[in-house]
Amino acid sequence: MSIRKSLVYSYLDRYASLVVSIVSSMVIARVLTPEDIGVFSVTMVLISFVATVRDLGAGQYLIQEKELTTDRIRAVWAVQLGLGVILALVVLAASVPVARFYQEPRMLHIMLVVAANYVINPFGSLTYAWQMREMRFDTLAIVRFTATLVGALVGVAMAWWGHGPISLAYGALASTVVNAGMAIFYRPKDFPWLPGTKEIRRVLAFGSRLTGSSILQTVAGSAPELLLGKLQSMTAVGLFSRATGLVSMFNRIVLEGMNVVAISWFAKQTRQNESITPAFLTASSYAMALGWAFCLGMVFLAHPTIHMMYGDQWGGAVDLTRVIAVSLAVSLPSALCHPALMALGSVDRMLRITTYTTLLTVALVAIGSYFGLMVMGWCVVLAAALRSWIWLVAARKEVDFSWSALLSLSLGSAAVAGASAIGPFCAFVVYGPYPTEIWQPLAMGVPTAMAGFLVAVIGLKHPLLDEIKPLWAKLRTRR
Repeated sequence: MSIRKSLVYSYLDRYASLVVSIVSSMVIARVLTPEDIGVFSVTMVLISFVATVRDLGAGQYLIQEKELTTDRIRAVWAVQLGLGVILALVVLAASVPVARFYQEPRMLHIMLVVAANYVINPFGSLTYAWQMREMRFDTLAIVRFTATLVGALVGVAMAWWGHGPISLAYGALASTVVNAGMAIFYRPKDFPWLPGTKEIRRVLAFGSRLTGSSILQTVAGSAPELLLGKLQSMTAVGLFSRATGLVSMFNRIVLEGMNVVAISWFAKQTRQNESITPAFLTASSYAMALGWAFCLGMVFLAHPTIHMMYGDQWGGAVDLTRVIAVSLAVSLPSALCHPALMALGSVDRMLRITTYTTLLTVALVAIGSYFGLMVMGWCVVLAAALRSWIWLVAARKEVDFSWSALLSLSLGSAAVAGASAIGPFCAFVVYGPYPTEIWQPLAMGVPTAMAGFLVAVIGLKHPLLDEIKPLWAKLRTRR
């Protein structure tokens, strides 16, 4: 499958799933309280440490391995299946101590439900990794969307019937079951069902270092909610979770789809001994232009967006959302560094850099959490800026891009984002930072942002124009 077609399917998957997630989030935000969301968020953050080692990087090994043999497939399957059972037992064992530590019995029941995910998940992981390797994003889109839809329906229904935060855990379990079932249907006929250990050292040598990096990234990403839950309150965790959830929609809309394709594409080019530098720079320019436009729009339209999507009880997350949007903006120049280094197999360098950035992030977030929610938000911004610079310096040694080329693309992307922000800024000035109206600022800011973005891409001949032209030509042909 071509890179452009892969991106189309990847984004169709993300957009369809995002619509489902937005609708379900809007319902759940009106049914569950900030405290309910906080309880579930802290539980899932704790479990995310376990999730980082659920296949010990075996899936990523399968994607980038140049010579894939039956014995190596068996080894990947053995790692995934074995760890699934072990991690389920770990979550079960930790459920009681965690609930006692936070003095929250609901966390115990959530962890019991989530433990089942780890036993079921391996039956989908192997097929998922193989489809990524072969760039079969059409079938991936079908599987992911179906699982997302079923999970959202189960979660919303149970929350609506008054089951509280555990509703979200049952939704996640339903999604995992559907994903595994469909993955078995699409599993290649020649893939072995019997695990093997002959090549397991090769798989673990790659995966252990990659997993170490993933664990550290999870520590850095989880620190705000864990520290807020202990130093502040579950309500503060709920507000932070809602703010970051809103801003992270950009990750789901753009970056996740881009990174999934980028890893597969970079790995394929590496297997063919081709340079990934041009693709890395082009993809980075896409991420910066789209991301900075999104962040500026969120800064100016955070208040009406939150009230429209989640209701009045989440008004306390407005200012924090603006700060978190700034943290996303400063991290975007390095957005493609991780997939690039992973595709190149530079797991040792990834582990070292992740160690440095995790220590830095946790230290800054710990200081901020002690002083309050907003101070912690600005500490997240500082950590993101420093982390982005460190990753760029590390990636440059492997990808071999020039600073001047990256700076030129950054300035062009900033100009496009600035043009897109004119409309949202006018809405911010006219209606104020905390408008009593909801729809009027959005009606003024969103369409003008899209128009300004498109005009700037065309006028400045941003690299995104190379994607718009074929799409426009195809639409004209069909008309």
